[in-house]
Amino acid sequence: MRYGAVFPQAEIDRFDPDEVVAFVQRVEEAGYDHLLVYDHVLGADAAARPGWRGFYDSDDPFLEPLVLFSYLARSCTLEFTTGVMILPQRQTALVAKQVATLEGLAPGRVRLGVGIGWNPVEYQALGVDFAERVARIEEQIPLLRRLWAEPTLTHAGRYDTIHAAGIHPRPAGTVPIWIGCGAHPKALSRVGRLADGWLPMPDIQPQNGLEEAWAAVRAAAGEAGRDPAALGLEGQIWVPPDRVAKVAERAAGWRHAGATAVVINPLRAGARWPDGHLDLLLQAADSLGLG
Repeated sequence: MRYGAVFPQAEIDRFDPDEVVAFVQRVEEAGYDHLLVYDHVLGADAAARPGWRGFYDSDDPFLEPLVLFSYLARSCTLEFTTGVMILPQRQTALVAKQVATLEGLAPGRVRLGVGIGWNPVEYQALGVDFAERVARIEEQIPLLRRLWAEPTLTHAGRYDTIHAAGIHPRPAGTVPIWIGCGAHPKALSRVGRLADGWLPMPDIQPQNGLEEAWAAVRAAAGEAGRDPAALGLEGQIWVPPDRVAKVAERAAGWRHAGATAVVINPLRAGARWPDGHLDLLLQAADSLGLG
């Protein structure tokens, strides 16, 4: 099973590029295989929205994942994973171009995790109808694969139109597309039908909804004529200081449930950037026997 680290950018209280590089390099030295980065283009001003219930707001810092990965590509050999990029609020052809460029800079080290998001504020600012996000992502995922594989193509869809055009250069290999979502039946079906793997929401854990949801994903893959055994599954383990000692036990639970990877998350654990977050990740790596 592969192990990744969540990049805790939402708690960066000072932005120093050298600290970012040093943090990521230390994560790799500790034995982690990949870096997972969350995505938000905009944060809502909670003060202007009484009753705001979002996970993040305009005070939480977020670096753009593909730009960050491009900057880090020569500084480490980690796999880069978006967890997740909010795909429907972006132009499909532009994402295909950006990911193809990143794949050229970091060959074989890009995994595109995508999702529909939860924040209508971002969709409004980016000029996309929030209510159309599900239908849009279902068109986008197959189109991304075509753009990466075909020299030119013609596509006349509900949301994207391409006439006899293509991107160049294209990725030398396949860029895996994983879907991040919760356990809604329609979302699980989408993973099975369209994705190369599943990134469950953090509240979905072994013995807490995972087994039933994963069975539904695999069943949907089989019904779509795909091989369920080819799907990947990545769990997430939160590591506040009082739970680090249980990381290995929790990772074993994910392995038993069929996970191919686990990512360690030091966010919202009372840690300070960068040393506090790094310390939690290093303790977890020791518990897992990495390095």
